[in-house]
Amino acid sequence: MRGRILLITLTALGAAGAWAWWALPPAVAIAFAASGPALRAVYATGSVEPVHWAKVGPAVRARITEVLVEEGQRVTEGQPMARLDSREAQHRAEEAEARARFAQEELARIRALVTRDVASRSALDRAESEARAVRAVAEATQRRLDDYVVRAPSDGMVLRRDVEVGEVVDTPAALFWIGEPRPLRVTAEVDEEDIAQVREGQRALLRADAFPGRVLPATVGQITPKGDATRKAYRVRLALPDDTPLMIGMTVEANIVLRETDDAVLVPPAAVRDGRVFVVRQETVESRPVELGVQGARAVEVLRGVARGEAVVLDPPAGLASGQAIRLRP
Repeated sequence: MRGRILLITLTALGAAGAWAWWALPPAVAIAFAASGPALRAVYATGSVEPVHWAKVGPAVRARITEVLVEEGQRVTEGQPMARLDSREAQHRAEEAEARARFAQEELARIRALVTRDVASRSALDRAESEARAVRAVAEATQRRLDDYVVRAPSDGMVLRRDVEVGEVVDTPAALFWIGEPRPLRVTAEVDEEDIAQVREGQRALLRADAFPGRVLPATVGQITPKGDATRKAYRVRLALPDDTPLMIGMTVEANIVLRETDDAVLVPPAAVRDGRVFVVRQETVESRPVELGVQGARAVEVLRGVARGEAVVLDPPAGLASGQAIRLRP
């Protein structure tokens, strides 16, 4: 009998222990709402280029016979930068010139015959017309010889050279880039969903792989009036300061600042669930609706609902309700 009484007693104590374990308040982790900067921005990617620059290519398909300039060299408008193989074109020009001279001689002969009433006036008209036509062809052929010289379209510096002697080049090719190394700008693409928020004069923050850990300044200088329907993006020009360390051709990530708050109330993203947070009140929690601002990977801006310094529950457990007791997770 004593053994049965002991068994019943142990069973009762076990049940009481289980009831006490289930009755414990949920253990939670907390964080404190902090004060810090919050930045709302539009993201874009782009590349660095000069404000004044141009690609220089050939006017005809031909083989390069001579390169006359090097990178870093300054050139003036009209200066030859490269020469193409023009031998065939030169032969055509000489042939056209010979035909023009022959037509002129034939015209002179017919004029002499007309003065002696040997040739008709209509023959003279035909000869004059023929002489003018072949002379025009000869002059055009001569002018086309200049297409075999690649010239600088404007004053500037040779920023890049992409051609070697012996290469066969065609009209789409860019043989040289010329321009001025300063000032520089970033040409970026902004998604059409965000472009309505972008305005000239807005500040932009840039990051480049060449300068890890540095944030470089820029300013929105120009927004293209027409977007690209295929890419669903608009081109935005970001002006760079004269002392920027960025170099021509570098790629950058840009954040165009829409709104910036220096002392925003910030909480971890894990504290927000379905637009509410649980604020710790002594040993219980209070569920509050919150209005959120900028939302980042590490912090969320709270516009209304939480004051800086208040403790909030992280990853609130399912079933947690306002007024419920809690205990801190060890």
